[in-house]
Amino acid sequence: MTAKVLPGSVRAWVLACRPATLTAAVSPVLVGTACAASVHALRPGPAAAALVGAMLLQIGSNLANDVFDYEKGADTAERLGPVRAAQSGLLTPRALRIGMLVVFLLALAIGVYLTAVAGLAIVAIGVASIASAIAYTGGPYPLGYHGLGDVFVMAFFGFVAVTGTAFVQVGHVPSVAWAASVPVGAIATAVLVVNNVRDRETDVKAGKRTLPVRFGRRAGIAEYGLLIGAAYVVPAALAATRSLSPLVLLPVLSLPLGIGLVRRVAADSGRALNATLVGTARLLLVHAVLFAIGIAAGAPG
Repeated sequence: MTAKVLPGSVRAWVLACRPATLTAAVSPVLVGTACAASVHALRPGPAAAALVGAMLLQIGSNLANDVFDYEKGADTAERLGPVRAAQSGLLTPRALRIGMLVVFLLALAIGVYLTAVAGLAIVAIGVASIASAIAYTGGPYPLGYHGLGDVFVMAFFGFVAVTGTAFVQVGHVPSVAWAASVPVGAIATAVLVVNNVRDRETDVKAGKRTLPVRFGRRAGIAEYGLLIGAAYVVPAALAATRSLSPLVLLPVLSLPLGIGLVRRVAADSGRALNATLVGTARLLLVHAVLFAIGIAAGAPG
């Protein structure tokens, strides 16, 4: 791939932004907007701003991870995952830092609009999101290097992103948004788990203390299975308690894909898990679309 991408080119920047990961930004906004729609409070302007802001935060986090993982020695010639811009020489660490700063400034501009719409609470959410995106692999205590990456993803790509999207439209967090955050955050975390299982051996060398590094490959596989399972238990619970229309069960249509991915995580290793990584990101989006449709249908007839 790198042979066809010139250093410093637009394609190099696109690669660094990792478009395939943007499902993790789009999915919680879809579900959060559906939560707003379920209480008849959908607002297109704030919803669109939340979507753009989430995508910018994801891109900024990707650029930060690229440069900080390279500088900490996690991305080397032994890397099993997709090509990284700094490690491959496509972009310099300085360029990535500047790009990261520009993207986060754009996210702040979106935050100014959302603050005007929804109040000062957005300032706290925005600052915490940017700080965490940087602290994930950067700073004196990088979260991802101390086994806290899973908690970070669940919190920010699940609870914060879903409830925050609903908040900027409704003015408060509908109760359904808290429950709806769990499946989104769970599958987003599962994407990280695939990375951690795949990179266990190189993470040991880099001093990265992920769950598979601390407790072994089987622990990572078990975590992945539990996260995928949680993504289907929550819609079932919402339907069983009649909190929402039976259409909230629509995500079950994606269950065969989820089961197949669990089997692949258990069976594959090394670069073979790159396809599972892509598949998990795809599951996140498919599940979110189906879940959003079910949630938007509102309370049972």
